[in-house]
Amino acid sequence: MRGGGVRTICFAAFAAAISLSCPPLLAQPFPTKSIRWVLGFAIGGAPDNIARVVAQQLTNQVGQSVVLDNRPGANGIVGTEMVANSTPDGYTLLVTSASFAMNPSVYRKLPYDSVRSFAPVTNLASSPGLLLLVNASFPAQTVQQLIELAKKPGAQLAYGSSGVGNATHLAAELFNARTGTKLVHVPYKGGGLVTNALLANEIQMVFTNPATIIAQVKAGRVRALAYNNATRAPYLPEVPTMAEAGVKGIEMDPGWHGVLAPAGTPAAVIAKLHADIRTALDNPGVRERLAALGVEPVGNPPAEFAQFLVRAIKRAAELTHVAGIEPE
Repeated sequence: MRGGGVRTICFAAFAAAISLSCPPLLAQPFPTKSIRWVLGFAIGGAPDNIARVVAQQLTNQVGQSVVLDNRPGANGIVGTEMVANSTPDGYTLLVTSASFAMNPSVYRKLPYDSVRSFAPVTNLASSPGLLLLVNASFPAQTVQQLIELAKKPGAQLAYGSSGVGNATHLAAELFNARTGTKLVHVPYKGGGLVTNALLANEIQMVFTNPATIIAQVKAGRVRALAYNNATRAPYLPEVPTMAEAGVKGIEMDPGWHGVLAPAGTPAAVIAKLHADIRTALDNPGVRERLAALGVEPVGNPPAEFAQFLVRAIKRAAELTHVAGIEPE
């Protein structure tokens, strides 16, 4: 345990939260009013872009509006706390990302319990890796050239992230650890703000989710130097993996963008939410739009997603230790 940040995690806690055994029938049809999806990050980031695609389809599908409520701050903690304290009736949900699993390792004290405060619903979509990007005007054309520039005497190259402890922060610190560079961290409140900073040359590089910036890559405004996955991204086959670019040991688990309800939400409501989201993700138009963002639809059952979260929290603790990120 590091700094009290990593709790003892067990699947039983999640299973209890979602009451997996024999859910009762709903007393009345659900939903009967608008559903609010709270996001802990600013507009324009990967969670926001993905959620908007699915929410639009759900609105058409269930006959009630699914409204996005962006509450950026503290690596998603502001929005996460809001949902943890919400009425557990299925009408206020959290849309989150890998930062949810990392926060227990990078913050000494959270205003909620990452396991007991939530009932997992499903993982909307996953991304196998992050892209290492620089502004199109930046002189480095390869990862090795970037490393050479970063190691020059007096170099003060900076990278942006979506927040302290976010996957984009962790990937860059793993890069520092593996290459011996000392890139300076500049945290923002969301992936959209990081993209704007990179386009404005406020920062020199970024590791980011394809869903945040793929349009800018294809427009030639930013340059992709590498992809931190074991295989190349099918939507950018010309971009080498980090290992092919000469940097090994920074592959990360797939990025994810999941939906969680407050603990105590009725099991029948959780089951209905999952079924509706699963149907939305099976829609050909939704799948096409998600593919354009560089992500793959998932829609796994609540119990499976709960087990996934257990593994993600444990893995995040291991990676933050390797990267040398100390809990705040």
